[in-house]
Amino acid sequence: MNPLELFPEAANWKITELINGINNFREKFDHKGELSEMHKYYLCGKLAGYPNKDIAQKLNSSVNEGAIKTACSTEINPYVKELLEYPDDLEKTMSWQRACVLLEKAGYKNSEFPSDSKNVSLPKNKKEVETTDFNTDYELDNSDEYFSTDTNIYVERPPIEEKCLKAILQPGALIRIKAPQKMGKTLLLEKMLDYAREQGYQTAKLDLNLADKSVLTDLKSFLQCLCSYVANSLEKEPNLDDYWQDGSGLNISCTTYFQKYLLAKIDNPLVLAIDNFERLFTCENIFSDFCLLLRSWYETAKQRDRMGKIWQKLRLVVVNSTEVYPNLDINRSPFNVGLAIDLPEFNQSQVEEMAIKYQSDSQLGEQEISKLMALVGGHPYLVEEVISNLKSQEIALESLLNLAPTSQGIFSYHLGEILEILQADSQLEVAYKQVVTASEPVQLNPKITFKLHSLGLVKIIGNDCVSSCDLYRQYFSVFLN
Repeated sequence: MNPLELFPEAANWKITELINGINNFREKFDHKGELSEMHKYYLCGKLAGYPNKDIAQKLNSSVNEGAIKTACSTEINPYVKELLEYPDDLEKTMSWQRACVLLEKAGYKNSEFPSDSKNVSLPKNKKEVETTDFNTDYELDNSDEYFSTDTNIYVERPPIEEKCLKAILQPGALIRIKAPQKMGKTLLLEKMLDYAREQGYQTAKLDLNLADKSVLTDLKSFLQCLCSYVANSLEKEPNLDDYWQDGSGLNISCTTYFQKYLLAKIDNPLVLAIDNFERLFTCENIFSDFCLLLRSWYETAKQRDRMGKIWQKLRLVVVNSTEVYPNLDINRSPFNVGLAIDLPEFNQSQVEEMAIKYQSDSQLGEQEISKLMALVGGHPYLVEEVISNLKSQEIALESLLNLAPTSQGIFSYHLGEILEILQADSQLEVAYKQVVTASEPVQLNPKITFKLHSLGLVKIIGNDCVSSCDLYRQYFSVFLN
């Protein structure tokens, strides 16, 4: 059935243009594929004005409202905000009610209602669409369905935050933050950057997930892109031609550019943060030489001469999802110097703190939190999803937890996404099936262990692996069979 047949009220929107625009931003920012057919149902339901509960009912309960909320928040909502050019600093959340107002003002609504929604076709292939500038100065509404969870909620994991904030003040600092996906690395990084700006430092954050594939093909393209990006962050014209000399070597040219054009001309320190660094691990033409470059900058800052003083202005923060699997000479690597931060899961008191911040502590006493953690451990993303859904849905914790490892649970989209990744790689699929069906820790090929740990699916005990939480063990022991 066409989504517009199920949600005919959405037929007065320019659905094809909207979906093409969303797909464009999904590829541009996160290298994701196009919206799935189910996502199109969700989008049409939201445009038609239906809450998640009613969308689930119209879909004959093939998914529940929690799963729809999660899928919308990760797969649709961020890209609608990009389509609207909605400023992140205007406010942290935006309701679908407001989104519809803004989309209509931007020209995404038909002037006349199509006479037959069955004949309105949805796009099958990606197409770029131009967006329209418009004023976003609207009053707040009180809708409960927001485009994101409260990003102001942050639970500290002492003494990590204190260590990071102290380290960022040290001349020539190098801080390495490592943890599997969805463990809160980027939130910690943003906290550090906010603190640095409070000290009067300048900051530049490079998210490698946003880098075009063309930039990652060779070292020169990558380094020049880095130079231009940092210059723009400092509100300077790149002026690469004035400092770049291919004959001197690429790393030397990049170093000269930073030293003479960027660092020598600023009074306060510069924090350069590189998020999702693991994307470079497979870039053979870039990874080794760039690591050598970062290590040389760190070592130069230790010098007590004029050059050392210049490089002491630079503070480096590198964020990645796993240990560095590619082999590197220890003298060329930035991953064995500086401050190493390995983000752990939440402990019980930190889960209790999150419940208080979500105002769900009345529903989550010590016994309930123990049950929650027995299923998902202290994984920040999984814990927060349970707590936020418990607050927004009229459902008992026990029912929510019982449904969680099924296709009807609040994690159905998250689990399905991981399942697709595993099934696309037979080695990963076979290995993880072995882990979740075993009664004791399993030893795997180091490369497979590396990939599974990056996905957050295993904990490493010595040379062996166990499933990172019971949620994953229950779900994948069924669906990988």
